[in-house]
Amino acid sequence: MTELAGAARPTGLHAGPWLEFAVRRTGRLLVSVLVLVTASFAMIHLIPGDPVRAALGITASPELVEERTRALGLDQPLPVQFAGHLWGLLRGDLGTSTVSGLPVAQVIGDRLPATAGLGVAAFVLTMVVALPLGIAAAVATHGGRRRGGELAFAGVTGVLAAIPDFLIAVGLVFLFGVTFTVLPVAGLSGPESFALPVIALAVAPAAALARIVRVEGLRVLGQDYIRTARAKRLRPRLVHLRHALPNMLTAALTVGGLLLSGLIAGTVLVENIFAWPGLGTTIVASITQKDYPLVQGIVLVYGVAVLLVNLVVDVLLALFDPRSTIREG
Repeated sequence: MTELAGAARPTGLHAGPWLEFAVRRTGRLLVSVLVLVTASFAMIHLIPGDPVRAALGITASPELVEERTRALGLDQPLPVQFAGHLWGLLRGDLGTSTVSGLPVAQVIGDRLPATAGLGVAAFVLTMVVALPLGIAAAVATHGGRRRGGELAFAGVTGVLAAIPDFLIAVGLVFLFGVTFTVLPVAGLSGPESFALPVIALAVAPAAALARIVRVEGLRVLGQDYIRTARAKRLRPRLVHLRHALPNMLTAALTVGGLLLSGLIAGTVLVENIFAWPGLGTTIVASITQKDYPLVQGIVLVYGVAVLLVNLVVDVLLALFDPRSTIREG
């Protein structure tokens, strides 16, 4: 009984370590956001070309170009522009699109729900498929059993994890849009429109996470407290769910957070393949049109989303395993 009790991880967080962890993690987040803002501003302003001229066209008069440049504040020195950019961000102002003349925040607000829905759906599908599959593979192959099944699992998941999401997307378009024409392959016209882009985003991460969960599961199933639980003739389901699963979640959460960050970036290519009305298609069009304020705003949204995902993962890890608040830093 002592060994089983020792297997359970503490879930409570003492005020001291937790407060230090929260302060340290919040400070790191703020520094990362500042670096992201600075890098995105520098990247956009180092790109050669005149965004105003590109937006108005080559036939626009010099007077009109100068007037628009002055209205957007692009005639000011870079330090002044950067200070104004920071002040605007603090007020929730991401600037104005040089092409449409609309506030960047409005354009992003119109497109963000489609991208967020796609990313969340892909992440949920990834976890729903990968966790049970990895755990089942670990249980089935533990102790060197079913060697053939282990090789098949490793081979299939290894191949799927190595295929880029955009290549999977192209294959899905050909299969379901050209060969069988049973699912929509372009646009957002209803719930069925989510099927192919979500699958394209989830296949490789689900395969990679299932492999990691299996490896972690084999490690956990080999621990002494699991052997003790089995020796006490506890039901296998109870052993796997109550004693093994909580100890697998740390690795699954860590990798899941990294995969979600990858999903956020992967939406750019997948959205363009499926003509999805989200931020991914918008940023590609903005780069083509040299709409730099809009590009800068979308880059900030993507970057902040990744940073927030990492923060949430760190907090969840701290809740599941308070020792991570001490190990960190």
